[in-house]
Amino acid sequence: MKINLNADLGESFGAWTMGDDAALLRVVCSANVACGFHAGDPLVMRNTVRTAIAAGVGIGAHPAYPDLQGFGRRQMKMAPAELEAALIYQIGALAGMAAAEGGRLTHVKPHGALNNQACEDAALADTVARAVRAADRELILLAPALSELFTAGERAGLRVAAEVFADRAYADDATLVPRSQPGAVIHDAAASVAHVQRMLDAGGIVALSGKVLPTAMHSICVHGDTPGAVDSARSLRAALEAGGWQLAGLPEVLAG
Repeated sequence: MKINLNADLGESFGAWTMGDDAALLRVVCSANVACGFHAGDPLVMRNTVRTAIAAGVGIGAHPAYPDLQGFGRRQMKMAPAELEAALIYQIGALAGMAAAEGGRLTHVKPHGALNNQACEDAALADTVARAVRAADRELILLAPALSELFTAGERAGLRVAAEVFADRAYADDATLVPRSQPGAVIHDAAASVAHVQRMLDAGGIVALSGKVLPTAMHSICVHGDTPGAVDSARSLRAALEAGGWQLAGLPEVLAG
């Protein structure tokens, strides 16, 4: 039983610090590194990649809409060609940083509003998948389970890993409960572990209502910007290992 634990990292910018990347990189298997459009800057990107490589953590690009002020969480409308180019630009930038440090990218995970919209909009999802394939067809697309983005990745011929969230609640259609609603974000470490355990035991996403949506689950995400993220990640890793799960990189998990 292999499973991946990932976190969104490298989201500091200039003099502004977000999260405890160094601590999370000692816990997770894969790092989704911001590429400068919603957070991160060239120095943060390079330092995060360097630290991830030293920790033996897989590196993924975490591209977003060009929305620094909104942290990439505001919906945007971009022409498909413009968005595709913006995604290739971000993936290429992080790939260059990884190469400079003697590593390479394993995957791509879209960020924030882009990810959420692509989960429900098939045309947008196809644009994202097309950009990943154009950048490097060997990259794994890390996409939310049961989403249009997951299906688009498969249509594009990419390897796709199904992701669930340890610190986010689900609606009955497998989308995330909006952050503006009560209970959308799970801050308590014990509650996050219980949430994940329910899904693993049920063999699928468990919505707030209790509805079970069967699905494969390859990777579990802990958001690096969530308060208590380090405690949640540590508790989750310990619980998974105690339950007989082997924590592994995305290529190893998909290989079975």
